[in-house]
Amino acid sequence: MFPLFDLTLKFNGFPMKEAKSELQKIIALSEVDHEIFIENKKQQIVAFHLQNNAFFQNLVGSKKFKNWNDLPILNKKNLQSPLLERLSKGYSLKKSYINKTSGSSGTPFIFAKDKYCHAMTWASNIYRFGWYGIDFNTSYQARFYGIPLDYIGNIKERIKDFLSHRFRFSVFDLSDEVLEKMLKTFQREKFDYINGYTSSIVLFAKYLQKKNIVLTAICPTLKVCMVTSEMLFEDDKILLEKQFGIRIINEYGASELDLIAFQNTDGEWQVNAETLFVEILDENNQAVPNGTSGRIVITSLFNKAHPFIRYDIGDIGILDEKSTLQKPILKKLIGRTNDIAILPSGKKAPGLTFYYITKSIIEDDGNVKEFVIKQTKIDTFEIEYVSETELNSAQIQKIEKAIMLYLESDLVFIFDKKDKLERNKSGKLKQFVSFVK
Repeated sequence: MFPLFDLTLKFNGFPMKEAKSELQKIIALSEVDHEIFIENKKQQIVAFHLQNNAFFQNLVGSKKFKNWNDLPILNKKNLQSPLLERLSKGYSLKKSYINKTSGSSGTPFIFAKDKYCHAMTWASNIYRFGWYGIDFNTSYQARFYGIPLDYIGNIKERIKDFLSHRFRFSVFDLSDEVLEKMLKTFQREKFDYINGYTSSIVLFAKYLQKKNIVLTAICPTLKVCMVTSEMLFEDDKILLEKQFGIRIINEYGASELDLIAFQNTDGEWQVNAETLFVEILDENNQAVPNGTSGRIVITSLFNKAHPFIRYDIGDIGILDEKSTLQKPILKKLIGRTNDIAILPSGKKAPGLTFYYITKSIIEDDGNVKEFVIKQTKIDTFEIEYVSETELNSAQIQKIEKAIMLYLESDLVFIFDKKDKLERNKSGKLKQFVSFVK
């Protein structure tokens, strides 16, 4: 097959040959040499931006720095100024890769990567997907993502899909009629792998479960499924493995950075230590011991067009105790820092706590397809759900009892059955949101 994917990257000015070569050299480093590599790249990228980026100079307050821990933490609000004010000297909009974050954190912004940095991002993707025999030039992807709905944006994305050898299933409508059409496409097409938003792929698996169909029985070419952008719960992973008949791989990334962590062939969530430097910090911006939860703060080691240095991505996670600088392992991704529920007693609880408790109960009978939880007042939570029949009083009492046990009493829950749930512009489903300041 003609290598359209590689040629497209080359045509767009991304030096893939050089990037792939450098990535392989980094991977081949010994543990000691890798530590030296990380320290050198950290020093180099900070020195570059202190000399060439006025935005970063203003943030640091100086053109010099002595200690890594003295550098400020960059957050998404810092980045909501015009992109031209954040570009480094020597880089323009035309000569850089420009994109916009999805806004799933509630704080969208436009960012830039220089061409070499973006080539390193693609080299990283190609390397990790290759662990499972996926070749972007030849492997056919079933893609569960959002898509621009305006005519020009839609056409542009469809062209990208063609060049990237993928078929896109839009996730904005996931009714049974649409899921049936998806199923017929899998019967017709020879897909090699599935990639996309977790919630949409799980919903498709539930539809297969209802019809008692294993996907590989009708699409035997399928090898693997990579889920991304939303939390993958263990029982959902079991469901996906059962209904798809293939291995399910957990991916964690950010468009402004790279793949952050990718499940390796040993089942570990291996952190990208080739193009990124990942720290887990406490509220005082101090590194926490491995095995302890904290804010995920990331430095892009190659991006010269735009600084992402000690960038707080807005997530909370835990590195495994056995992590090393060369091979960090993400033990757990807990959720977003802005997904915290403050309760009447003053207790703070991650929003996913509610999701875990509720999920285990209301999905027991398979009636509920998906749901989201919204905190509207300090003591009031709305649960919007999609199901064939309304929750009964016994199910509601179970949820209230579980929440009293795990959290506290006197919380009010309002259950609202919907035909479909609202997704953001990119098609992601925000599972918990608090409107309490």
